Amino acid sequence: MFEGFTAHRIRTSGAEIALVRSGQGAPLLLVHGYPQTHVMWHKVAPALAQRFTVVAPDLRGYGASSKPPSDDDHLTYSKREMARDLVEVMAVLGFQQFDIAGHDRGARVTYRLALDHPERVRRAAVLDIIPTLEQFERMNRMSARAAYHWYFLAQPSPFPETLIGKDPDYFLDHSLGAWRGAGDAFTPEALADYHKAFRDPEMVRATCEDYRAGITCDCTFDEADRASGRKIRSPLLVLWGARRSRARLDEVWKSWAEEVRGEPVECGHFIPEEAPEATLQHLLSFFKD
Repeated sequence: MFEGFTAHRIRTSGAEIALVRSGQGAPLLLVHGYPQTHVMWHKVAPALAQRFTVVAPDLRGYGASSKPPSDDDHLTYSKREMARDLVEVMAVLGFQQFDIAGHDRGARVTYRLALDHPERVRRAAVLDIIPTLEQFERMNRMSARAAYHWYFLAQPSPFPETLIGKDPDYFLDHSLGAWRGAGDAFTPEALADYHKAFRDPEMVRATCEDYRAGITCDCTFDEADRASGRKIRSPLLVLWGARRSRARLDEVWKSWAEEVRGEPVECGHFIPEEAPEATLQHLLSFFKD
């Protein structure tokens, strides 16, 4: 995977971020989600690197990146801090402005980065999410059952860490299997990377902190933006897995961004791995302008 990419490790003000990079064109930042690593982009990153300088990091707390201790308010793993990491990483690489695409938790970092650092983002794409605050507000008993992990992972430490730690492979496989739409979405190489990363108790701890931040400070930041009327200024592309949601997620985003376009993709949650050709088509079309 990632043939022709070079590995880097960059210290930010709050973490050390591991990443891979390739290409010579305009900068494009690819941000992964839970419970994965940058490897989730392996089916589309090489083709994108033919047009862009592709940077694919592991978020703080994930994969090969550092896993700093948290704080009582979970701010260390807020999407605000994760977004700051990425801004600092791109600056070290020489990119003051860039395009960005994020999936799942990485999409939450993506929209927070676009809100907090509008001057940095030329265009942004979010895959298979709506804003965190909206997600909680719109849940009913059925959607909450499907998204049980939002509440489980956010429980106080060390409850979820202890249960997951008894069999991390089972929890990872269950999560990947429950959210995917295609049985063969994941290559053996990608699965091996996800298992290796998830067997690290520090990654389990850090990713639980990610969800604790999601239900607390991340919602607080969203509430402040909504109350002030602050919106994403860069053009926003919204993609979602049609087998997971029949609703048009782009309609929700129209309250959060000034310019929105959106399309469903015929797959489950893991869009870049389940539908790589469609993902490439959408990203190339959106970021080429």
